[in-house]
Amino acid sequence: MIKLNPYLNFDGNCEEAFNYYKKVFGVEFSYFSRMSEMENYEFPEEDKNLVMHVSLPLGNDVLMGSDVSSSMKSMFKHGNNNYISLTPTSREEADRLFQELSAGGEVEMPMEEMFWGDYFGSFRDKFGIYWMINYYIGEPQA
Repeated sequence: MIKLNPYLNFDGNCEEAFNYYKKVFGVEFSYFSRMSEMENYEFPEEDKNLVMHVSLPLGNDVLMGSDVSSSMKSMFKHGNNNYISLTPTSREEADRLFQELSAGGEVEMPMEEMFWGDYFGSFRDKFGIYWMINYYIGEPQA
């Protein structure tokens, strides 16, 4: 079954926002990493302390987020910083969903294996909705 979660992007204040959400909901992060912690990938010095990924469990769902790297800041606008993140159960399903949902839209990142070890892609659909498709190649993380 596909898992669906909201994914939020921030312009450098992801950690502040998620610490606030953590306090409001009274839960702890299930995952937190900085860009400097990513193996096999070198970020610019100004990006190293930014949040690479954070997961906050809310019941059976997960609120996820990250900061936008300096190379992507020019594309960041309030309003396009909300994504629907889909986690399909197979690579084939990931490809199908990506192909069908992105048809007529604009691909940001094509489906490919990423430096964090998953098969990932992102796009804006023809209705202006932003999506992420993330198939966990290895052990699933929230």
